Amino acid sequence: MDLENQLLDAARLWGADYFGIADLSPARDAILEQGGTEIAAYPRSISVGIGLFHPIVDQLSPRPDRAAAISYRSHCYDITNARLDQITSRLGSVLQHKGYKAYPVAASRRVDKDRICGIFSHKLSAHLAGLGWIGKNCLLITPDMGPRARWGTVLTDAPLNATGPSIGERCGDCRECVDICPVKAFTGQPFRAGEPRAVRFNATKCDRNFAKMRERDAETEVCGLCLYVCPYGRR
Repeated sequence: MDLENQLLDAARLWGADYFGIADLSPARDAILEQGGTEIAAYPRSISVGIGLFHPIVDQLSPRPDRAAAISYRSHCYDITNARLDQITSRLGSVLQHKGYKAYPVAASRRVDKDRICGIFSHKLSAHLAGLGWIGKNCLLITPDMGPRARWGTVLTDAPLNATGPSIGERCGDCRECVDICPVKAFTGQPFRAGEPRAVRFNATKCDRNFAKMRERDAETEVCGLCLYVCPYGRR
């Protein structure tokens, strides 16, 4: 069995709903700016995704009740992120045992407080792997689940074949995620490779909104409205 299929079978066995391999060379400048030279040195990435539970996401609203908020925070965020970290760590071990470099990227960990970002963009990797497009809500939109999935990544130098090409933007004139945002953090501009995130999204507005919710009750610190409302997920 070739290495790509071995990794695919392992990822599925360990609970991944999505699997893809990306050639990162088209996005090297953006990766370098976000993560630095060490991260940008990896030529390929493996993306894995886990779909979220529709009945839980469907309970979201501008003011979800406490039970709905806690369920979302637990099963659609904390536990799913932990599952992704387990999968990427184990895939990384497979690669390392075969003599390749592997760098599992934490599923949801902020490393730059000023820029409000992680060391690498999971959604960029999944986009380049052909798993979806980046929507106006700055989330990875899949054709079948919309943005109702979370993502993990393993960076590697293994000579893997990419599963792309990337999917072109399909949001069209839809602005539901833009209009529902309680702090108007989205501009409604579509994703264009090479443009800074600020053209589409004011991360500071979003972050401040979460900080206010955390002050009121850390257990119910959830929003997810841009994820909940997307027609590709709701259908």
